[in-house]
Amino acid sequence: MRQVADRDRIWTFMRAVGAEAKQQTRFYFTGGATAVLLDWRPSTIDVDVMFIPESDEIFRSIPRLKESLKINVELASPADFIPELPGWQERSVFVTQEGKVAFFHYDLYAQALAKIERSHSQDIGDVQEMISRGLVERSRVWSLFTTIEPQLYRYPSLDPRAFRSAVENIVGSQNS
Repeated sequence: MRQVADRDRIWTFMRAVGAEAKQQTRFYFTGGATAVLLDWRPSTIDVDVMFIPESDEIFRSIPRLKESLKINVELASPADFIPELPGWQERSVFVTQEGKVAFFHYDLYAQALAKIERSHSQDIGDVQEMISRGLVERSRVWSLFTTIEPQLYRYPSLDPRAFRSAVENIVGSQNS
């Protein structure tokens, strides 16, 4: 049975992934793993990740690491839910280097917008925590939303009007 992923489990996971990689890789944490590593949640149910470039050795290691560490690891990023934000890689926050793997928090602005779009209560709490900790600025969240808004049609399950309304309710408009 898999357990929640706390800070120690996530760090153990990073060391294990670093030991597996044969090439330079950028590995991104999203969602709950970011919340745990930045200390506003003690644990997360899933460790959501993506990595560039994709590599067979890391893909093959994930099921084994999930079992040995008894954690849930899912391949997911904000770009699965909303259009990719310009400059997201440059805004991604470095965590550590393990072997050939550089670990990052996926762009916090992209995470915030994806969480707003999903609108689960824990996601909204995470966005409020990001704002209160100064990790994202309301005006920049709004600006980045308006940048991707013309591309929302590419995500048929997303309701553009509801998404805009949710962003306005949480971060305000450009005047906030």
